[in-house]
Formats: sequence, C-alpha cells, structure tokens
Amino acid sequence: MYVLIISLVSLIIIGLIAISYIATYNHFQTYIIRINEAEAFIDTTLRKRFDLLNKSIGIIKANIKEEQEVLECIVKLRSRKLSNFELDRELYAGINEFHHYKEKIPELKCSECFLKTDMGLFESEAEIVAARKYYNDIITDFNKLVLKFPSAIVAKIHHYKQKSYFDGKDMTDEIINDFKL
Repeated sequence: MYVLIISLVSLIIIGLIAISYIATYNHFQTYIIRINEAEAFIDTTLRKRFDLLNKSIGIIKANIKEEQEVLECIVKLRSRKLSNFELDRELYAGINEFHHYKEKIPELKCSECFLKTDMGLFESEAEIVAARKYYNDIITDFNKLVLKFPSAIVAKIHHYKQKSYFDGKDMTDEIINDFKL
C-alpha cells in the first residue's frame, strides 16, 4: 500500500516537473521566434535605408560641381557582409554625410528625387527606432528567463545565453551580468 502511494506521488512529481520543463522550453521558443521576427524587421528597415542612400549617390553627384567621391561609406558597404549592428552604425555615418550634402548644396533641396530620398530616410528613422525598442524589450524578457530560476535550468540545458541589446552602441561591450530585475 505504501509503495503504491510513494509510486503515485513520485509519478505526480515527475509529471509536474515534465510539464514545467515543457512549458518553460516553449516559452523560450516563443521568445526566440519573436527575436527572429524583430531581427528580420530590423534587417528589412536597414536594407531600405541602404537602398535609399545608395540611390542618392547619383542624385548628389549630378548636383555637385567638382568630381569627388560621394557617400564613400555606402559605396564600401556594397561588397561587405555586415551584421545588423555594424550596418546600422555604418548607415548612420552615411546619413550624416547625406545631411552634410543637403546643407552644403542648396540645389539638392529643389530635386524631387532627393527630397523623396530625404523623406524616406526620415520615415525609416521612426521605423528603426520602433524596431530597436521592440527588439530590446524582447531581449530584456529573454535575458530575464535565462537568469531566473527555474527557467535558468532549461537555459543551461539548451545552452541559451543572454543576448546583446540593439542600442546603437559598440556591440563588443559585454552584457552586464548582474543587472537588477
């Protein structure tokens, strides 16, 4: 009789542990899917910004008097494979150069193509800010799961590590491991 009760209690405990493990694993999978979706949206927005800046090279060259390289950082990006973090930093340098030409060459403000490109860059800025915020919110929740007990056990089993935030800073910085939750 006691053996039956002990077996039943053990079976219930093992069942509860299995259900908890499966639920936590599925929670991680949900966050991984959301992170991938956010990264894809960021990638699409960055590619859109790159295309706009790339298109503006011809417009700017047509309006400058002397022969010179325009948006060199964008031209160099054409042949490089970069992460979204690196591409974002490089595109900001290109956007700053773009705005420099906008101020330096008043004729550009009369060009409809240039103004459309400028408006597209402005709109993409709002998109990238929203995408960064969404991504960072998901990363915060994911990192909490990686650190908290009992989900930290599942994270260890599946080798889930904390992820870096997309904040426009140098992404080589290490994540602070002892942040407050």
